[in-house]
Amino acid sequence: MNGLPLPQRLARSVGVSPLSEKVAHTQEVLYGPLIGWARRSPFHTGVLGHSIHPLLTDVTLGCWLSASILDLAGGEQSRSGATLLVGTGVVAAVPTALSGAGDWAGMEGAERRIAAVHALGTDLAVFLLLGSLIARRRGRFALGTSLGLAGNVIVAGSGFLGGHLALNRGTARRTASATDGSTADRS
Repeated sequence: MNGLPLPQRLARSVGVSPLSEKVAHTQEVLYGPLIGWARRSPFHTGVLGHSIHPLLTDVTLGCWLSASILDLAGGEQSRSGATLLVGTGVVAAVPTALSGAGDWAGMEGAERRIAAVHALGTDLAVFLLLGSLIARRRGRFALGTSLGLAGNVIVAGSGFLGGHLALNRGTARRTASATDGSTADRS
């Protein structure tokens, strides 16, 4: 493992961490019924040959990153656009999370633990961006900008773990049969 680059070593250590297992167990307890529904929902489909979750993350993260760019470079006249983008990202986070939960329901072992930490980071980012939206709607744009930037930093780290799962571990690959509860095709 020492020959691996630092990011891969980090992802692997998350996958074997007992703390990550506790995070996964807690999420099962908190979100159990929702996870089961997500697994059977239209957001968990094999029609594309892979999970729809990565596609949906592009919408969510694109909105949030664009809002932060407007916040930093657009000045006062871009506040309404940035607020709209943050709100759109928060709304888009719902189907994105449901599709991810459906995928997570079929994972085991290290993938399950890595995905649990990925989801925890994403949940935290969603709450920060929701706080950013509320602050913006109340005219507290500096606070909204700060919360948005913090959310983007956290979601970048969480996204790294999600990318590791999808690209290095192949968890996003599947066949149409994966929607019936069978495991993903990882060949």
